[in-house]
Amino acid sequence: MDFSFTDEQSMLRDTVASYLADNYSFDQRRAALKAEPGWRPDVWKAFADELGILGAAFSEEQGGLGGGYTENMVVMEELGKSLVVEPYLQTVVIGGGFLKHGKPAGADELIGKIIAGEAIIAFAYAEPQGRYNWADLKTSAKKDGSGYVLNGHKAVVIGAPYATHFIVTARTAGGQREAEGVSVFIVEKSAKGVTTRDYPTVDGFRASEVYFENVSVGAEALVGPEGQSLPLVEQVIDEAVGATCAEACGVLRRLHEGTLEYTKQRKQFGQPISSFQVLQHRMVDMFIQLEQSVSMTYMATIKLEDPAEERAKAVSAAKVQLGKACKFVGQNAIQLHGGMGMTDEMAIGHYFKRATMIEGAFGSTDHYLARYEALSLGKVA
Repeated sequence: MDFSFTDEQSMLRDTVASYLADNYSFDQRRAALKAEPGWRPDVWKAFADELGILGAAFSEEQGGLGGGYTENMVVMEELGKSLVVEPYLQTVVIGGGFLKHGKPAGADELIGKIIAGEAIIAFAYAEPQGRYNWADLKTSAKKDGSGYVLNGHKAVVIGAPYATHFIVTARTAGGQREAEGVSVFIVEKSAKGVTTRDYPTVDGFRASEVYFENVSVGAEALVGPEGQSLPLVEQVIDEAVGATCAEACGVLRRLHEGTLEYTKQRKQFGQPISSFQVLQHRMVDMFIQLEQSVSMTYMATIKLEDPAEERAKAVSAAKVQLGKACKFVGQNAIQLHGGMGMTDEMAIGHYFKRATMIEGAFGSTDHYLARYEALSLGKVA
């Protein structure tokens, strides 16, 4: 199987890497996180105007560069290397995924705004009781004339503090955990009845608890078929998991490189600790975990275009590998740095925090291992 990149994809990688090297240093990131609004709108605008990467995964007919899953993977890995908090995953991967697959009214217009950097999307899907069951929904959307009225609470909505639109999962029919009756809506953050409680996350991102109280939306807000959108939700989340695995590869690479560099500088008994054989073995194990993660991520990205079951199996396998790698590489990086590795002044601790959050993103390692097992045994669709 060919894992090589096209010249255009390699150029995209180099472009993003070069921009971030010049404009997104660790100190610049720290300063931005400590100030309001907690991210850098100027960087987001540069992503749109200067680099054009917000359109990399959209078709040329939609105003994009004609790319797809691989382009998202390339961008996300570079964003992971610099711990970028700007909402590419939420807006381009997730928001773009729902717009491309669900084809709601006004999709092309909203995609155009995404590409221009004018629309920012946050995915409001998780609920306090839901765990990793995307059909476990208390948020409701009841018919009201030709439109709907939404009520409910969504938890830990990443990127919500600076979003312009929410993509919301809600129940239009059926019981709380039934597969039937799940629908998806686009809701403007400025809509009457939408309130948020914002807070920072441990890895430097911003999130919100989002509340919908009698929020009225028109029929055009519906994404995909009413009450039949669970497969669409699962597809887009699988795409988001694949992109998150790519981000994790970037994080793991920096964890390994940073640890290797530090052990060459840190001396004990008059010599660098990198000369100690037991530590050499440890860093080789870290490198193996990284390379296995890269390969699994590439395979999952290729499989995103396959039928649902094959796609889900590949993504689940990659998420299991990345979850184990994030834990192993992250913990060993901190151990080899010692206590100073967790100080705010050292980058390695920030990479460890992001790796830890990625390990649980969209579901834990145990959850995806159980999902892979069930898919392999034919127990779930």
